[in-house]
Amino acid sequence: MLYWVMKYVLLGPLMRLWCRPKIEGAHHVPESGGAILVSNHLAVADSFLMPLMLPRRVTFLAKREYFTGKGLTGALKRIFFSGVGQVPLDRSSGAAAQAALDTGIRLLREGQLLGLYPEGTRSPDGRLYKGKTGVARMALEADVPVIPVVTIGTEKVNPIGSKMWRPYSVRVRVGQPLDFSRYEGLAGDRFAERSITDEIMYSLMELSGQEYVDIYADRAKDDIAESGRVISKRERQAAKEAGKSDKRMPDSKAG
Repeated sequence: MLYWVMKYVLLGPLMRLWCRPKIEGAHHVPESGGAILVSNHLAVADSFLMPLMLPRRVTFLAKREYFTGKGLTGALKRIFFSGVGQVPLDRSSGAAAQAALDTGIRLLREGQLLGLYPEGTRSPDGRLYKGKTGVARMALEADVPVIPVVTIGTEKVNPIGSKMWRPYSVRVRVGQPLDFSRYEGLAGDRFAERSITDEIMYSLMELSGQEYVDIYADRAKDDIAESGRVISKRERQAAKEAGKSDKRMPDSKAG
């Protein structure tokens, strides 16, 4: 109930005025049944604007810290993140990671739409990074469609490090469902799961037009923290022209 109040009464109307979102390809999302919506992740705003533009409820696995704060602020955060369709996720250990997979599979088998960010974290510089294979495991275990969805422009709405949202027109683009039926019965096969994940990232790259970097976003964030700055678009272009850029395609799609 709170989800729909937030979407249509409290938060949704304000976001429509502020971000003027538009959507393409919404018909690719099934009207019923479980499915995974895989998306790029540029800003916190992604988790609000993508569900806003889809008629069905979208559930996200969100970091547990959003739900464990103390005092009035902590209580308000719990109410807010629960209200916008997020489920707490403990990422502190291997056992916790398995529990997260199990939670996602359960939600999918219950017929829910599950929103996932294969990169595992926000992009530090607007590029698309290597995906983690948990999404492939969920898709194979739950036997549900995987639908690529990209948000374009959210990094302008609330750039990393900013607390205030800025007015900017955002687009949500939904691609055709991806067919992984050829991998049936291969849940747990790390080569199959890597191939599926690479195919997902390739589809997100094509939909979004982002530059692809074949390293994990966590590592990129560490590299940026060590250097103390974000590499500019001009510097990346110069590196490409010199033949030193990172690979643009996931391994399974390269060549």
